Amino acid sequence: MSDKYPSDLLYTEDHEWARVEGKIATIGVTQFAVDQLGDVTQVELPREGEALKAGEAFGTVESVKAVSDLIAPLSGEVLEVNQKVVDEPETVNADPYGEGWLVRIRVSDPAEADALMDAAAYKAHLETL
Repeated sequence: MSDKYPSDLLYTEDHEWARVEGKIATIGVTQFAVDQLGDVTQVELPREGEALKAGEAFGTVESVKAVSDLIAPLSGEVLEVNQKVVDEPETVNADPYGEGWLVRIRVSDPAEADALMDAAAYKAHLETL
């Protein structure tokens, strides 16, 4: 479980993850999402300085199978966009929790993290799908 769903992350029902470190959160997609998508061919992300709102789309990830919206797990200002996944979308497939992260944000409402799942809850959620 630890490789597929790292315990230091928080998860959404939409298969995004957030690594919260103080007021900064790194956001990406889970291994489950990657497995469902197949080979990622394009990633569209917001610009630095844009505001994300928890529960709303902030970009898309396109694969050979489908185009899926990326849903923000937390609200905040985009501080950094991972240009590597834009230039080399396959990075998301190869390392979704490492080099395949999508954006870093300054969290505007830390209490929103309380609505996210820990690894055990996310794994239980996947078993209901």
